[in-house]
Amino acid sequence: MKLKRVVVTGMGALTPIGNNLSEYWDGLKNGKSGCAPITYFDAEKFKTKFACEVKNFVATDFFDRKEARKLDRFAQYALVSSNEAIEDSGFDLEKVDKFRVGVIWGAGIGGLETFQNEVLNFANGDGTPRFNPFFIPKMIADIAPGNISIKHGFMGPNYTTVSACASSANAMIDALNYIRLGHCDIIITGGSEAAVTIAGMGGFNAMHALSTRNESPETASRPFDGTRDGFVLGEGGGALVLEEYEHAKARGAKIYAEVIGGGMSSDAYHMTAPHPEGIGVERVMLNCLRDADIKPEEVDAINTHGTSTPLGDVAELKAIKKVFGDHTPNININSTKSMTGHLLGAAGAIEAIASILAMQHNEVPPTINHTTVDENIDPSFNLTLNKSQKREVNIAMSNTFGFGGHNACVIFKKIDA
Repeated sequence: MKLKRVVVTGMGALTPIGNNLSEYWDGLKNGKSGCAPITYFDAEKFKTKFACEVKNFVATDFFDRKEARKLDRFAQYALVSSNEAIEDSGFDLEKVDKFRVGVIWGAGIGGLETFQNEVLNFANGDGTPRFNPFFIPKMIADIAPGNISIKHGFMGPNYTTVSACASSANAMIDALNYIRLGHCDIIITGGSEAAVTIAGMGGFNAMHALSTRNESPETASRPFDGTRDGFVLGEGGGALVLEEYEHAKARGAKIYAEVIGGGMSSDAYHMTAPHPEGIGVERVMLNCLRDADIKPEEVDAINTHGTSTPLGDVAELKAIKKVFGDHTPNININSTKSMTGHLLGAAGAIEAIASILAMQHNEVPPTINHTTVDENIDPSFNLTLNKSQKREVNIAMSNTFGFGGHNACVIFKKIDA
């Protein structure tokens, strides 16, 4: 059976460095930091007092007040970013076969703020179980794609992938394969997360996973830097419209890129730590290259998982060297988490979008906040430090890994006939 080709025909982004696709790209290419002191709650007693929040987002700009109250922020972000992607794609909602349009979404946690607030309300009460009737439907992770399909009437496959920080990359790979196999014409995919909450910050602090650079939040996310001390929590959403190539071509769609492969693997090593030699990461990239049917030397850019943790960054770069060998110095390697922070389940989506925009503009966004060389990192790597770099990008890879050892990798290519 010949697999169908799959292309990206629409994108939408709601991120800590831009509230739409255009603003996001401006933030990326200019090396903008999205990190600042937390505004959602009083973080004075927390080890980490900063995060990458979405700025100037007002739910009632997009939803009426009644609707907004029924949606956790992660679901609001999903609807806003997917609406932008659908509009960007230009497909006619009245003409498509809605049974062949699906929504496959990623979220690592889902409605954490809703869960937190309902439990706190109960704990602060007299023991009488008074819960909001929307508590459960606001909280569950699968409500995001459910609401997207309800809004637009899409009746194809509809579900959420949950694999921690790899969630939206896994969603994209599932979407790719559903279309490849002929089950759908269009799938809206991506991910959203809103874990900048009391529970989210407290939980990650308890794990010693977050940076505590409170004196300089804007420089706290510093992948590959010798002084990195943990990741910065981010939030937001990213959406991509994946479409069967002939379907897109027939309607004269704008095509951003072709999705040529996806790979998955497991570290099978530890609940939170990566394998120190990057064995699972090496395998996921090899699986992805094999699925895309390309050679390592054809890859021009890699948007790494690059979270700014002491162990994770080194393990990933070791794996890249094993996979790409002598070609490694020719690749622009970067981590856009240096600007956006770590969006957990939404990371794969917004980083895939960053990879596609790098191809479209032939400009690789920087890894910002680098000041100190890490002696454990090969100096021959081009880590795209502190400033974006202009170059021809024809094939770009995006890596995303999650707690539990989940690894996912997606490869995009400039479209050819």
